[in-house]
Amino acid sequence: MTEPSYNYCALPLAPYASKPEETLGRIHDEPESRHRTPFQRDHDRIIHSSAFRRLKYKTQVFVYHEGDHYRTRLTHTLEVAQVARTLARSFMVNEDLAETVALAHDLGHTPFAHIGEEYLKKSIEPYGRFEHNDQSLRVLTTLERKYPEFDGLNLTWETLEGVVKHNGPVKGEPHIAARELNKKIDMRLDTYASMEAQVAALADDIAYNNHDIEDGVRARLFSVDELESVTLMKDVLAGVKEKYPDISQRYLVNELKRDMIGAMVDDVLSETQARLQKLKPESPEDIRNAGMQVVAFSEDMKAKVLELREFLHARMYRHYTINRIWLKVERIVGDLFEAFHRNYQLLPTNWQERVEEAGGQGDERIRARIVADYIAGMTDRYAIREHERLFDLYWDLR
Repeated sequence: MTEPSYNYCALPLAPYASKPEETLGRIHDEPESRHRTPFQRDHDRIIHSSAFRRLKYKTQVFVYHEGDHYRTRLTHTLEVAQVARTLARSFMVNEDLAETVALAHDLGHTPFAHIGEEYLKKSIEPYGRFEHNDQSLRVLTTLERKYPEFDGLNLTWETLEGVVKHNGPVKGEPHIAARELNKKIDMRLDTYASMEAQVAALADDIAYNNHDIEDGVRARLFSVDELESVTLMKDVLAGVKEKYPDISQRYLVNELKRDMIGAMVDDVLSETQARLQKLKPESPEDIRNAGMQVVAFSEDMKAKVLELREFLHARMYRHYTINRIWLKVERIVGDLFEAFHRNYQLLPTNWQERVEEAGGQGDERIRARIVADYIAGMTDRYAIREHERLFDLYWDLR
């Protein structure tokens, strides 16, 4: 086989960084690219996946029709990837892998943000469990069908590890996708993830905390003045107002977001460097076996972020306008699950075939899992239209 002709990395890497030439490989053997590293190839496969494209019409908090400027899963994912690259470069770890994990982490999210996930969990509960991180892994390893040789995208062990351990080591009984994957290749579920995967997970926290503030102010769920009740926001706002005494509301929100991201990134850099100096890792394995998250907020920042999350939970996620969306989403997701589970022949033909291939005609648990796969893959607007097609008596008769 001709050896690949690429340079592995454009920048020097720390000893504890994941090196593409040392990858643990893929589940299915295949020749590597002559021009891209294995992690770059993973990145490109994710970008070209159907699940990635659908993120455009899956929302974070607000349903898609409420406005064009609110975050979607796609814009959130790109923001996470940007922060992940910044952190990865600062720590001299593999930017390609960090960005790839960031791009993959939300592929399994349901329509209607966390609201949709809550009601899909409730629907499938008699037959099994649903969890969006595990569903992302299921998308990557099973549901995407683009290659004749295998189901899934056949990504590297390191990328899959970043998705499996998005919240740290897997404790207790793994969910379905992690369990099935671990039968094929040892994912070392009890260890921490690579430095790059930890970077992507922290970048997720930084991104959603900040964009939820911007979206909440834009939707008038709370004002900038009300944010001063939150310690972290009060400190950052004071700095912005001192620098720009006459700043308008429009620019204030943007400055606030930028300075908030900067404050969180600075804290992660400082805390993580301190942990690295103490640990003195000489390999990626030293990071995995550290017994703790190496990439982390300081205790002080962690407490401030928790206070911010409590504010957002009370003033945004449980705002009456959001509660009204919850009411509608419960109906949409619940109705769709019940209808498809009761009669799988209501599913599109290719999904009926998946049920039959898996033996789900007579097995409620198998059928429930595939119905959950179908619903989880929907965009907001597709779920709304499917509900109308099934339950609006005159949809096809007008």
